[in-house]
Amino acid sequence: MLRPFCRSLFRQRRLFYCSGAARQEASNAAIETQEDEDNLQDFLRRQRKTEWKRRQGGQSFLDNLIINVRGGNGGDGCVAFHREKWKPMGPPSGGSGGRGGDVYILPSPNLTSLSSIPKRVRGAAGGNGQGTWQNGKNAPPTIIKVPLGTVVRELLPGDSRRAKDEWEAEEEGLEGLSPEERHAKLRDNRWVHYPRYADDNVNRDVFKQAEAALYREERARRWARKQRLLSPINLDLDKTGEVVISDDAPLGMGQQEWLGHIVARGGNGGLGNPHFLSPISRSPKFATRGHEGERLTLYLELKILADIGLVGMPNAGKSTLLRALTGGRAKTEVAGYAFTTLNPIVGVIRVAEDGTFEGALQGENIFDETAIEEERLRERELSDIENVQEQLRLEDNSPDSPRPDIEPGHDFDVHETFRFTVADNPGLISGASENVGLGHSFLRSMERSLALVYVVDLSRPEPWDELRDLKDELEKYQPGMSDKAHMVIANKADLLGGEGDQDAVEEARKKLGKLEEYVKTEMIVKTPDGERILDVIPTSAKMSQNLKRVVVLMQKYVQQARTVKV
Repeated sequence: MLRPFCRSLFRQRRLFYCSGAARQEASNAAIETQEDEDNLQDFLRRQRKTEWKRRQGGQSFLDNLIINVRGGNGGDGCVAFHREKWKPMGPPSGGSGGRGGDVYILPSPNLTSLSSIPKRVRGAAGGNGQGTWQNGKNAPPTIIKVPLGTVVRELLPGDSRRAKDEWEAEEEGLEGLSPEERHAKLRDNRWVHYPRYADDNVNRDVFKQAEAALYREERARRWARKQRLLSPINLDLDKTGEVVISDDAPLGMGQQEWLGHIVARGGNGGLGNPHFLSPISRSPKFATRGHEGERLTLYLELKILADIGLVGMPNAGKSTLLRALTGGRAKTEVAGYAFTTLNPIVGVIRVAEDGTFEGALQGENIFDETAIEEERLRERELSDIENVQEQLRLEDNSPDSPRPDIEPGHDFDVHETFRFTVADNPGLISGASENVGLGHSFLRSMERSLALVYVVDLSRPEPWDELRDLKDELEKYQPGMSDKAHMVIANKADLLGGEGDQDAVEEARKKLGKLEEYVKTEMIVKTPDGERILDVIPTSAKMSQNLKRVVVLMQKYVQQARTVKV
């Protein structure tokens, strides 16, 4: 009696231990799931905080967006019978519905932000069929225009940001219904009946056969939709396209406009009752409704197309440098506090054959903080200069003054031989690769730059430490990204002009020498042809000093990069 009792006790103890291990394993899995959820929520919270920072000051720049796209629904088929004089019982004459409009995405060089794109895009619906065999009108396509450099990715099932597709939305609408109500609603969503003939139609064999064929077609469409998810949409819209007409095309064929890339297809139109005419069914009193358009969720990410990207810590003078290079045409915010620039700003540099750039001809030589310049401009506008000749002399527009050989504006078009773009990016801080500060919002804007230029503040005690942090953050975000760097601009090097205290000038020169030595030993870039040493150029963007040399080197980098890219 004791032995069976011991066996039973041992079996219960073993079951207890097994169930305890299972509970422990389930508990660990729950903890890991909760940690993943917490990490996701923390990431989304930081992303929202970053976007809030960038929207301050009325700035409407937007470089990432999630949109829900729906193709247009097809038009319903029509149930009608032909009627005319001497023919009271004519044949079926219901027209088919028109096709729903497709949704295309088109890269445009005229846009610079995603802020103009709505978060919900729906294609136009096709027209319904009508009597006397009138088919519904096909809906026109809907075009979403995005800036050049936009990356489009489709969000897949399992992503919490993804909206339900057309099949999942229908299943959601059927939840909580009894089987009879579910079947009735499915029929109502798919069929159009002649008035007062709905109950009679569902009991006919011809209708049951048509319904079975319709469900077979739906299963094929569901399978095709699932297969499409195996190769989701992933577009890199870095260039515009065009329609190429074949040489064998007929003469007089019109030029078709390129609509872009199709992302959501419209639904097919429903069939009119003549399609169900058969030898045993001479007057079909039912037609099909139009199919629903495709539904999907897209993630748009704008990666600015700039030839040169300026990389530097906050308050390194990147905005002042861009203003000096463009002659004040680039309206960047300049102030004495960090993160003045919250969104990338692109300026165009135009260069003549002798190396002269348009920004040097604008007449502005000193670029100060934005508030000081605005106050100076207001004083200039409000000042009343009585002597017109004195005013002309101050503006250097006197008829007696000699006219320069090259002037900015339209006159520079004749002398322009090369142009490139420079992007002033928000300041980078330590931890930006982990989405600290403006984080990924800033780093993604430089991925497409042909060349990167470091901008450091020479007036700081150890500017080489800034270089080390900048390089490390670029490598953490995307390995190999720092290999695009070609130059180090030592900004705020006013003392190197020789003016001021001699001890301070000597200290600035020693600091520049130490920076050059650090670049030669620690900032070497490995290339397929060997190694590349970064150029170190001291400048004073505020005083417009040594900028011509900067522009000449930037032009060389862009020309080399474009040649390699081709």
